[in-house]
Amino acid sequence: MGNQEIFDKLKNAIVNQDINGCPVITQEALDAGITAFDIINEALAPGMKVVGDNFEAATIYLPQIMMSAKAMKAAMEILEPILAEEKGDDEGVGMAVTFVQEGDIHDIGHRLVTTMLGANGFEILDLGTDIPNEDVVEAIAKNKGKKMLLVGSALMTTSMLGQKDVVRLLEEENLRDSVKIMFGGAPVTDAWIAECGADGTAENAAEAARVALELMA
Repeated sequence: MGNQEIFDKLKNAIVNQDINGCPVITQEALDAGITAFDIINEALAPGMKVVGDNFEAATIYLPQIMMSAKAMKAAMEILEPILAEEKGDDEGVGMAVTFVQEGDIHDIGHRLVTTMLGANGFEILDLGTDIPNEDVVEAIAKNKGKKMLLVGSALMTTSMLGQKDVVRLLEEENLRDSVKIMFGGAPVTDAWIAECGADGTAENAAEAARVALELMA
């Protein structure tokens, strides 16, 4: 079986909420010599994108999303130790402080982006979901002096509006210049990034890692 066939098989397992099949196919991919990074980039992330698109189209609902997320988690439990080995003794490119905006508990994209950033050498501080802006600013303040990237996500327009407040609070606390800021999520656009004063966005986890590295260069 070729690499693309394995990617498609794993992608379909994510879409079909195959919790038992995902780790089996993931191990199959590793045994075929595929890197953990490529497994995430070429199978898990595209699979979760299909799940997200289906949810937006109302062809599936929250229970199906949660099952797909569990399937992805089962695969990630195998991949995360390998990602750490692939990263090796790399000192890293900085700290990535990741979170999901207050009022929002959708964390599938957040998990994927956080994983991809870790795989690309970032030290990860994952604040979690439904995080108040004040807690985000406090985390940045506590780590002032480090090379930092703030990565926030929001799936809903209502929670997205809080991203602008995060930037404002950082400015008020004289912390804005100490951190690069990326925001993402379904409603986030380049125009919104410019309006709220952030530094970048991305449409998927793999692109997020690339943009993050460019911002930190």
